[in-house]
Amino acid sequence: MRLVTYTLLVILYIAFQFVDISGEVIILGVLANIVILLSFFYARGLFFYSGLIFYTIGTLLFILNDLSLNAYFSSFTTMMSILAFFYMLPFLNSLIQVGKYDRNLRKFIEQSVKNIKQLYKRSFFVCHVLGLFLNIATFSVLMRTLDGTFKNTSKRVKSKFYTQNLLRAYALCLAWSPLEIMVITALNITGQEYIHVFPAIASIVMVVIVFDIAASSLKFPSVTFPQSQESSSSASLIRRKIFSLILLLALLVSCVSITSGWTGYDYLFTLVLFIAPISFFWSIIIRRLRRYTIFAVKQWQNRTRGMSNFFFMFLSAGLFVQMLAETPVFDTLQHAFTALHDQVFYFYLAIGLYFIVSSFVGFHPLVSVILLSEIIAPSLPDLSPVPLALVLIVTSLSPVMYSPFNISVSLVGNYLNVNPYRLGLWNLPFASGYILFTVVIAYCLQLFI
Repeated sequence: MRLVTYTLLVILYIAFQFVDISGEVIILGVLANIVILLSFFYARGLFFYSGLIFYTIGTLLFILNDLSLNAYFSSFTTMMSILAFFYMLPFLNSLIQVGKYDRNLRKFIEQSVKNIKQLYKRSFFVCHVLGLFLNIATFSVLMRTLDGTFKNTSKRVKSKFYTQNLLRAYALCLAWSPLEIMVITALNITGQEYIHVFPAIASIVMVVIVFDIAASSLKFPSVTFPQSQESSSSASLIRRKIFSLILLLALLVSCVSITSGWTGYDYLFTLVLFIAPISFFWSIIIRRLRRYTIFAVKQWQNRTRGMSNFFFMFLSAGLFVQMLAETPVFDTLQHAFTALHDQVFYFYLAIGLYFIVSSFVGFHPLVSVILLSEIIAPSLPDLSPVPLALVLIVTSLSPVMYSPFNISVSLVGNYLNVNPYRLGLWNLPFASGYILFTVVIAYCLQLFI
């Protein structure tokens, strides 16, 4: 039932982007409410409670503001591109597993290391690469791999390493990933192409990575590891796999960027269209089409049935954001940001503070960034799009390493049996410095662009 209903909603949403029919908003809105009702019985945890609050408040605001049914139903399409992206993502994740890209990167990190600084660099690199494709599954792969390395070290050293190495590497890799939904959303808000933002965000990330790796020897100065023999053939295979991953990513980004610029469709929607075709094409290139097809279809079915949390929260959040835009609270926030847009540095700092506060309150970063896009809409014409995109990307993704409500922090905390708030506080100073550094760079760019 879930598989059919979720698929129908996504397919109709995509189809309606190409074909205009009367009543399409009503059709999608009614079907979205059916999906919310169905997902209500399967959603769990923070997703369930957040979705319930969003839907309840959104519906109450709709009634109090005496809006039309068309406005009510159209609000559910706000998050549909995001949900369509998550719906298609298993096709790409399956390709990574069938191509054994993740296994070879695991072998790389399991090779001998002399000290904590070398391990920090190696695991940072592997997490950075895996995070581009496996997303949150990266943590389960790497934490299992690193457990053997840390079997003779204290729990505190292990916990701090996992928190400061893996969470930071993951957050930083997402910042320049063209597949990351926050990056795509920031590009949509500012109207920029990925290729225009990439040089600046990549430079920021590289500087922060170098700083963090350099500081690792000071944080873990006395930890060493026994050495073992390394395989040159294994290292050669790893290099080939990494090169293959880069080619796959370059092909996908090129197709999406060219098509988006040519057709006028936004980056996120174009990416949704290309994920499955490129994945199947690449499986032919690596001669694994049959195995990939069987595995991908099974993974897609399982993941789609398991998307109840996402459909319940994000569809409800779309209603909440659109209905909130009709209230005085929204006007107050909008006036506060608009008053600052002439003082760009403080405007960017306010965005950073907004995400820190909202992440500790429990808002999902995607909900926060969609709401923020509505709040700062009047200021967009007066701001340079590239610097603003940099700030939005970094501030919206920083909660990945410090928010106790974020799934990445919760996953690591549960694995280590450590309170997620403690893990978040270990990374908050670093995240704040990362945000401040980005704000300074963005402000300087704003002056010269």
